[in-house]
Amino acid sequence: MEKEEVKKIIYDLVEASTGKKKLKQSDILKKVSADHGIEKDEVKAALRDLVDAGTLIFTYFGGSFIEIPPK
Repeated sequence: MEKEEVKKIIYDLVEASTGKKKLKQSDILKKVSADHGIEKDEVKAALRDLVDAGTLIFTYFGGSFIEIPPK
């Protein structure tokens, strides 16, 4: 699967959980790899790209979570 497709899947997952549940990096890795049959390393690399680009951010509240940056 193309990296851009993986990025879209990750972003959609984080967007869907916004306001409901904060997702940890491990939650995203497990869910995306299980649901789409993608290697965790590929998911991790795509997630890293999204964070580096500022599309997603890490937040820290008693643990680190991945969220969409506030507008």
